[in-house]
Amino acid sequence: QAKTILAAAARRMPTSVKVYLRAADLESHDSSKKAVLRKALEANPNSVTLWKAAIDLEDADDARVLLSVAVEKVPHSVEMWLALARLETYDNARKVLNRARKHLPAERAVWIAAAKLEESQNRDGAVVDRIVDKAVRSLDKHEAVVTRAQWLKEAEAAEGAGAPLTSAAIVKCTVGRGVDDEDRQRTWADDANGALSRGSAATARAILAHALAAFPTKRTLWLQAVELERERGTASSLDEVLAAASERLPRTEIFWLVRAKERWLAGEVDESRKILTEAFKANPDSEPVWLAAVKLEWETGEVERARVLLARARERAPTARIYMKSALLERECRKFDEALELLEEGLRKYLTFAKMYMMGGQICSEDMTKDRIGLDRARKFYQRGLQNCPNSVVLWRLASRLEERVTEYGAGSSGAGVTKARSLLELARLKNAKNPELWLEAIRLERRAGNDKLAVSLMARALQECPSSGFLLAENISTSPRVEQKSKSADAIKRRPDDPRVIAAVASLFASERKHDKARKWFERAAKLDPDLGDSWARWYAFELDAGKKEGQEDVKQRCVAAEPKHGELWCVVSKAMANRRKPTKEHLEAAARKILETMQKLN
Repeated sequence: QAKTILAAAARRMPTSVKVYLRAADLESHDSSKKAVLRKALEANPNSVTLWKAAIDLEDADDARVLLSVAVEKVPHSVEMWLALARLETYDNARKVLNRARKHLPAERAVWIAAAKLEESQNRDGAVVDRIVDKAVRSLDKHEAVVTRAQWLKEAEAAEGAGAPLTSAAIVKCTVGRGVDDEDRQRTWADDANGALSRGSAATARAILAHALAAFPTKRTLWLQAVELERERGTASSLDEVLAAASERLPRTEIFWLVRAKERWLAGEVDESRKILTEAFKANPDSEPVWLAAVKLEWETGEVERARVLLARARERAPTARIYMKSALLERECRKFDEALELLEEGLRKYLTFAKMYMMGGQICSEDMTKDRIGLDRARKFYQRGLQNCPNSVVLWRLASRLEERVTEYGAGSSGAGVTKARSLLELARLKNAKNPELWLEAIRLERRAGNDKLAVSLMARALQECPSSGFLLAENISTSPRVEQKSKSADAIKRRPDDPRVIAAVASLFASERKHDKARKWFERAAKLDPDLGDSWARWYAFELDAGKKEGQEDVKQRCVAAEPKHGELWCVVSKAMANRRKPTKEHLEAAARKILETMQKLN
């Protein structure tokens, strides 16, 4: 009955597309559907909808025949032309698209399809560039309004369709349209970031290439291009960008250094040496370049080469860090007298460089024989350091810890040592008011000496002077009695909601209460807040070792290695220990986590 009604409707309203489409839907066999649609097309040869429905029922060969007719009947339909071109051979597709351009000179999709077709035949970029350039000029001639944003959207679409050369050509020809000269660098940098955020790396690369052609000496653009290749490119593409950046900005050391490091990590030590040699020519007095060359030789076991380089650096480009690294090399080789001589030479030139006093004191107190002579030499280093660098917190801390441990050197009693350490820290706080790290050291000194009540009193005074210190708030959570820890945590979070030390301390509290899911979320939050803080990673990894599974442990380890943390109280103790200095991040993490677990076991 429905078919009868629709047949009558078709006779009465032969131009009604909907009637024919409904009639075709009611047919159960494709042959019958085709018959209905052919009849419909006889009555409505200009209906794009009917042509699409008819073509959808055919196989590739028959569809091509139908499309050949369709483009004659509805030459204004872009979809028909593009569909026919896709079904044709390369030569025929070119002819189809040329005909389409004549009928639709202001339609960008036809031009873009032509560019993609040439790219699919492995044509070089110049051919594709010419087609897109003609497209832009043709559209301008026919006053077709295509905004810059629309062109960039087309570039991303071309990349998504597997045509990066077409994408690059669109960017090259259109990215500068309508952009004021003074806004070009900022606008193009934003365009590249936007494209990258949407997953269009090739489009972002093309935008940056265009920007760098206009601004070849802009360091920020080169850094953006390097970061793009590091994240989304290959080792080869990264090296190419770094080489180009070094050529354009030879006095900017970072590009030479990153390129040399990447080659070194790839096992190409000789290539890395060549790059650093070129860097020396462009930057003969550069401390970072000298130290990078030294590190390369040092880390590859060429200690004598490293020693020679450091000697040359001290002659040609002397700096405090050069002297410090020279002494560190000798210290690692256990040539302590030579190390101390270099430190003394360096301190004569750089009187206020605190790290050299620190190293001198550590060599005398930790590396050499532990006796009164070593103690006195270490004291002298620290005393000189504190006279010249009174604001160095680490120096005050090292000096107080040396006094605390005088019994290890056969000098004085432990009580006298604690008293002297306490006096040093009081003097340090007088000279460095409102310093939370000095307060923390004083609190821990009293806890180690068994003076818990004095430690609690000091903590209260410290929080009055430094109420928003993450160091102190985290310590207060960890050392308070169990019944007070929740309230201390709430107060700390209220004062410092985004401090990674506070967040990690709260995570540890959850872990001690066996609230593992909560603990894991808070540890992750702490690591995200400051990925450079190694202590957060160590605590998280220790938690996973204690309460997690193998997959979770590996995940934390991989993320920590990717973050390459450099700071943190415990992290620096572990990573800067002479035995661990040349070990990778993974082993530093494992060692720091072991220390945390050992401390937890002692407390339990």
